[in-house]
Amino acid sequence: MPAKVAVKSPPDERLVNLVVALMATDVGLTKDTILTSVAGYREQYESGASKDALEKMFERDKESLRALGVPIETIGDWADPDDLREARYRVPTTEYELPEDITFTPAEVALLNLAGTVWGESSMSADARTGLRKIRALGIDVDEPIIGYTPRISVREPSFGPLQQAIEHCRVVTFPYLKPGEAEPRMRHVQPLALVEFEGRWHLFSNDLDMDADRTFLLARVVGDVTITRQRFARELREGAGDRALAGLDAVAARNRALLEVNPGSEAALRLSRRAEPAEQGIHVHYVDINIFADELASYGPEVRVVEPEDLRDHVIRRLHATAEVHGAFEGDPQ
Repeated sequence: MPAKVAVKSPPDERLVNLVVALMATDVGLTKDTILTSVAGYREQYESGASKDALEKMFERDKESLRALGVPIETIGDWADPDDLREARYRVPTTEYELPEDITFTPAEVALLNLAGTVWGESSMSADARTGLRKIRALGIDVDEPIIGYTPRISVREPSFGPLQQAIEHCRVVTFPYLKPGEAEPRMRHVQPLALVEFEGRWHLFSNDLDMDADRTFLLARVVGDVTITRQRFARELREGAGDRALAGLDAVAARNRALLEVNPGSEAALRLSRRAEPAEQGIHVHYVDINIFADELASYGPEVRVVEPEDLRDHVIRRLHATAEVHGAFEGDPQ
């Protein structure tokens, strides 16, 4: 009788199936249930993969999801919280629920319904549905309806996939990276440790082997293919990398603060007020990258004026003048 051959699913698909399963029940799932029921693990379990290998894969996947901001909760024995042999895992749906005091106008509801057409139950893979049916068969309640978690519109940077794969397999990568003000991209040679989302943009936290120091790269500035090399690095380097990355970005934002005057009721006021602090002359807004923030402020045109810092104001003015040269002069002085 021929030996069974393991059918390996793509890492991204396995992570999506795991999130779907962990969000589907309030009581949580044991590790054994996950390894035998969730697509991506189940096929390898059924083909004879060792339990130790599958458990290590699950631990890596948990770490990857947490680095991406998915709050995986561990529910241990109430009498002995440190005993995780029968621990259950879940993603608490309360993390994604809107507060009860938030309401929407009819127009806003219409827009949300339109946006909702991008998603659908059909977006959930057949493997994910099979896993959920097995979970139900075990007597574990599954909340319905379950929304599909695969969007039809991709908002990831092209480098996201290969970088996530390299992180999972602890492989060194190279990629061309173009910093503002540089005429040509520079090849980077790094140990990728975590991908984090900050202020709506994806960043790679890594150890730059050429600089022998931690570096955070904006994925939007990766201007070519990511090459995954054969060179490996210790898995322990990834531990806590996501938290270190976010702490570093928070620290940079804390050091950079702009004073802005914004037209009331404008798009700029709506968008900036979400992360602003009131000031006597206008609002204070913290930012990480002066070039990206200048791009955003310039896109609002006359709706916003930079009071300080001066270098940020100069960056915005240069962008407005460049736009004027291409599309025609502004009336009056920009900024």
